[in-house]
Amino acid sequence: MSQKKIRVGIVAGGQSSEHEISCVSAGGILRAIDRSRFEPVLIGITKNGQWVFPHEGQELSIVDGTLPEIVEGTDVLIEEAMENVDLLFPILHGPYGEDGTFQGLCEMLGMPYVGSGVLASAVAMDKSFAKSIFASHGLNVAQGIVVTSAEGIDVSSLTFPVFVKPSSGGSSRGTTKVKKIDDVRAAVVEALRFDSKVLIESGVVGREIECAVLEINGVPTASPLAEIIILGEHEFYDFDAKYLDGSTTIGSPTDLPPDVYAAIQRAAVQAFTALGCAGLARVDFFYADGQIVINEINTMPGFTETSVFPKLWQEAGKSYTELITQLIASALP
Repeated sequence: MSQKKIRVGIVAGGQSSEHEISCVSAGGILRAIDRSRFEPVLIGITKNGQWVFPHEGQELSIVDGTLPEIVEGTDVLIEEAMENVDLLFPILHGPYGEDGTFQGLCEMLGMPYVGSGVLASAVAMDKSFAKSIFASHGLNVAQGIVVTSAEGIDVSSLTFPVFVKPSSGGSSRGTTKVKKIDDVRAAVVEALRFDSKVLIESGVVGREIECAVLEINGVPTASPLAEIIILGEHEFYDFDAKYLDGSTTIGSPTDLPPDVYAAIQRAAVQAFTALGCAGLARVDFFYADGQIVINEINTMPGFTETSVFPKLWQEAGKSYTELITQLIASALP
């Protein structure tokens, strides 16, 4: 007698500026999920917040530079969508998906889900709050200020270049590298398009190192490290460099001193634990002048097969399909 398959709701899209990247991640999961054990059900959320069962053939890949979007499908009530599945894999990035709001909905409806809970998701999403917690746990953070208006900005305590970014943004949307004080106001105006609170930080000139943390049997475990190497004319790891023009490569920082390599892995787990995360996270660091500086933690990182999180675990011997299975197992009651 065959075992009943677990029905997994793959939730894609959402109302944030990262809607399209969510779709790409969902497409990767749908292609790789172990269908001998799981029955995936695609649940879409349009940019205006409508829940749908997308039509057959919904595109979930970047085609000729065009990003996918959930635009239509069979309308469905939230409760009806959840009645059809055993748990949810919300591959949602940004506000209304990764910031605790979706997680709160799941908690209220008693639906198991992959990833961090309400508080950890909310705090991790707001970089200004997360930085305070990181600092209180002994992790080094970049010097910065928080503003809510483009007027009366005082950056005298910071060193240029500075990075201006939405406090609760993602995928580098609304983020600008600013080299002189005269350009700060325009950068803040741009960031305010994505969030009501903006973080201005002194730039850290160093290597960009990333570590994936995965809960294995309830224990947060660090992956091997990756280094982001930006090619071409990009000033920093912006949206186009991440997703569109192939100008970023992922290297293995094997030349790091062994004690530094291990210290970054410990810091990643420390950040994960400090915020009370669950399931998975990607933790981003700078390594400059012998100092490890945490940049941010992402509780639902990009999840295509070529994204940093899965690639790091593939390097550790865990395939993309195995990683998906591990995460689903961690969310089951």
